[in-house]
Amino acid sequence: MYKFPDPKTTDPKERKAQRFFEIIPGALTWSTFFLMIVGSMYFPAIAAIAIIVFDIYFILKIIFITYYSVAAHLKMREGKKTDWWGRCQNIVHPAEYAKTLKVHIQKMRESLREMSFLNFRERRVVKSEIKKEKEFLREVEKLIQIQSEIWDWREIVHVVFLPTANEPAEIIEPAIQSLMDANFPKSQMIIVLGTEERENPETRLPKVEYLKNKFQGVFRDFIVTTHIVADGEMKCKASNATYAAKKLVTYLNERNIDFKKVIFSNFDCDSVAHPEYFAALTYAYITTPKRLHRAYQPIPVYHNTLWDTNAVVRMIVTGSSFWHLYQSTRREMVTFSSHSEPFDTLVKVGFWSVNIISEDSNIYWKCLSAFDGDYEVYPIHLPISLDAVLAETYWKTIKNQYKQNRRWAYGIENFPVTMRAILPNKKIALRTKLRISFEMLEGHYTWATTAFVLALLGWLPLALGGEIFRTSVLAHNLPILTQYLMQLSLFGMFVSIPLSMLSLPPKPEKYHWTRYFNMLFQYALFPVVAIFSALPAIDSQTRVMTKHYFGDFWVTEKIRK
Repeated sequence: MYKFPDPKTTDPKERKAQRFFEIIPGALTWSTFFLMIVGSMYFPAIAAIAIIVFDIYFILKIIFITYYSVAAHLKMREGKKTDWWGRCQNIVHPAEYAKTLKVHIQKMRESLREMSFLNFRERRVVKSEIKKEKEFLREVEKLIQIQSEIWDWREIVHVVFLPTANEPAEIIEPAIQSLMDANFPKSQMIIVLGTEERENPETRLPKVEYLKNKFQGVFRDFIVTTHIVADGEMKCKASNATYAAKKLVTYLNERNIDFKKVIFSNFDCDSVAHPEYFAALTYAYITTPKRLHRAYQPIPVYHNTLWDTNAVVRMIVTGSSFWHLYQSTRREMVTFSSHSEPFDTLVKVGFWSVNIISEDSNIYWKCLSAFDGDYEVYPIHLPISLDAVLAETYWKTIKNQYKQNRRWAYGIENFPVTMRAILPNKKIALRTKLRISFEMLEGHYTWATTAFVLALLGWLPLALGGEIFRTSVLAHNLPILTQYLMQLSLFGMFVSIPLSMLSLPPKPEKYHWTRYFNMLFQYALFPVVAIFSALPAIDSQTRVMTKHYFGDFWVTEKIRK
């Protein structure tokens, strides 16, 4: 079993390495703020140039993210229209499937020839379908070459883990209902409801009983585990998931089920999966030769309570969804929230680290280091809907959103342990090590600093640079150039607003149609929300840097209107 570095190590040498890497992210962030102030006072010209360079980098990044977010959005739209269940059933015999597809394409071409040239709309639809089928045909023809490596979908077993600490049944029930509605045989699906022993039995036991009775006989099995926090563990999702997975090992061994044929989906208890997700996941798994070196990630969206929460939260979760769309187009994608892994892989790496808060990204970094850098996330371009933060009052909702963002940003705790794992590993290429280091640091660094540099620090050279600098040509042009660059950055906003409006879930009947205006005009809050979103990242990096670690996993309060 692979041994991942312990973040709480007591070994003096390892502890020094841990502390060294823990300090780096926070030190980079705070050094940026400090140097911007000091540089603006004593070296205003250098500070001004640094600001301009930062602005240009930000503009290029916005253009890059926007382009790939749109590409991923189109992929997800096509993914929703795709008959993944049909593909799953037919791909076992790719040569025969290719012949069927060719016949289908030929029939569509014939129907196109019979259509009137004035029937523009239907002709466009058929042409689009022909193009889509031809692209898929090329994919199937490639799979013919590796036909022996394609597995039979009927041998795959899906285990869906739903952890719960204190969430009521009404939060968990829609998630299980979505599994029941999945376009995949329920006889190949096992539900594992991971409860916590520390939850009051008066609420835990009736909740479990209700859910078991509600879905009795629907799935292959409905397992309930009750996690008791052991010594050395944190009260967190990772320890709950590890406990349940170890119980599952015994369960599968007793039934002689091959771990390699089991896909473990580590969901949140409010995760509402798209009906085609498990068919698409199965298709990806059985057709990927390096399936055991892959994680599988749907696109997280926060549609469950999006209409009910406030504008600040909607802005933050919409931005998060766009970020994950962009990430799904990159080889460097990292698992987040609800995702799936081969159970055999989880067993080999020893499951999740039980003393780390951010279990979702932790398992990715753990597998990446265990497989010497040969591990990637395979994106499934289908949505999985989660709850946007919602509490009893407006300000409590804002407070809870801050805590949730802080927990997400606390993923920086994986940086020191990942560095301790990959840097000594000679099997991992130096280029890969540098890429991983940059990816981890750059994402968290820009999260913490960008909003402040753009909104506040950019004006410091003019305010603190003295009279000599203020009369210079650079000082005269700095605000003009900065304003021009910021106007260019609105390019991303002009693209993301229409996409987010088109991606909205159906409006609940209880809301008047005028609520669409709230959804549209909320983008006026962008500057405030950007700064608000940066604060949790600074908070988390500072905590890790100064050894003010979190002791427990903060569970987001979930309510429904």
